[in-house]
Amino acid sequence: MPAYMVARINVKDPVQYEQYKALAPIAIKKFGGEYMTRGGEMETLEGPEETLRVVLVKFPGMDEARAFYDSPEYKKARDAREGAAEGQFVILDGFTPE
Repeated sequence: MPAYMVARINVKDPVQYEQYKALAPIAIKKFGGEYMTRGGEMETLEGPEETLRVVLVKFPGMDEARAFYDSPEYKKARDAREGAAEGQFVILDGFTPE
């Protein structure tokens, strides 16, 4: 069953954040992940307006999502992000219709 990682990111230093954006896809691809959306145009339809950068990544499963997050490759990306952005990262099981 697929799993999804939802990230909500408050970018404080866009120039430094570019380093993270260059490194993260390498780790995501290694663990079978694919970007579903990566901070594109968005519109809040209900509730408080979303002002953070929102990223959605699909992984083959929860194990791969966890392995990605804990990997040395992603640690390098997280280190590059330090001071440039703060984020909330959540992984959740996907839905497979019966």
